[in-house]
Amino acid sequence: MKVGLFVTCLVDLVRPNIGFATLKLLEDAGCDVMVPDTQTCCGQPGYNSGAREISQQLARKVLAEFKDCDYVVAPSGSCSGQVKVHYVQDLFRDAPEAERIEFEKLAAKWYELSDFLVKVLKVASTRATVPAPFPQNITYHDSCAGLREIGIKQQPRTLLVQNGCALTEMNDAEKCCGFGGTFSIKLGEISTRMADNKCVNIGVTGADALVGGDLGCLLNIEGRLRRNGDNKTKVYHLAEVLAGMTQQK
Repeated sequence: MKVGLFVTCLVDLVRPNIGFATLKLLEDAGCDVMVPDTQTCCGQPGYNSGAREISQQLARKVLAEFKDCDYVVAPSGSCSGQVKVHYVQDLFRDAPEAERIEFEKLAAKWYELSDFLVKVLKVASTRATVPAPFPQNITYHDSCAGLREIGIKQQPRTLLVQNGCALTEMNDAEKCCGFGGTFSIKLGEISTRMADNKCVNIGVTGADALVGGDLGCLLNIEGRLRRNGDNKTKVYHLAEVLAGMTQQK
C-alpha cells in the first residue's frame, strides 16, 4: 500500500514532530510511505482570502505530487477538508471534465489521519501501531473543518480510549476555538474571546493535556492558555499521543 503523507504547512514550519509521529504510525502499520520533497501548501489560506487562482495553482501541484499514491493521509482535518470538499465542490467545479475527474479521484483517496487509521487500517480493532498507554488525563477539542466538513468526531476518541487515555469531555467541545485561519487575523478581538472561552472549558475538566487533530487550533489555544497564566496544561496533536512521541515536543 503506497501512502502519500501530506505534512501540512504548519506542521512543517512550526511542529515537525507531528509529521514524524504521523510517519511512524503509518510505517508501523506496514504502509509504504511517500513524502514528496516539493510539497508545500494545499492552497487553503489563499482560498479563504479569495485568491482563487493561487489556490488552484497549489491544488494542481498537490495533485501532481500525490497522483500515483493509493492513499493520501494528512494530520489535519482542515487541509483534508480543503482537498475533499472545496477542491471538488468549488475550485474545480467548472473545470474541464478530465481535470475535474482527477480531483475527484484525489479527494476519494485522501484521508485525515484518525479517519485513515480507523476506516482503512482498522487500527481500532487490531490495536496496530498504538504504543503503551498515555499516562495522562486528557480532553479533546473538535476542530471545525474536520468535524463539519469530513465528519471527524468519534475516530480520534476511539483511538485515544483504546490507547488507555482517560478522556474527559469539555463543555462545548465542538465550538470553534477562534482560529479559523484568517479569521483570527481579521477579527482578533472576537477570536481572542472565543479562545478564552475554550480555555475556561478546558480548565473545568481538570485534564492534564488537551489533544486535537489540527495544529492551527492547538497553537491558538495553547497561546491563550499561556497568556492566561496556564503553564501546566500540555497541548498535543493526536499523532504525537498515539505514536508515543509527546516527549519530543
